[in-house]
Amino acid sequence: MNKKPKPPHLLDTPLSVINVGLETFSEDLKSQNVVTLHIDWSPPAGGDPELGDLLSKLGA
Repeated sequence: MNKKPKPPHLLDTPLSVINVGLETFSEDLKSQNVVTLHIDWSPPAGGDPELGDLLSKLGA
């Protein structure tokens, strides 16, 4: 019989999180001693699709 190795259980290892966007999510996790890397990101052109499309043409 060929037994497959058991995958590690996710809750048996410490949690590490990469947070993109809202910094408060990262702060809440850090307050619970979770290793967290916060990436300060927002959508291009403030999320305006028309402006984003125009800006993307500038780099072409």
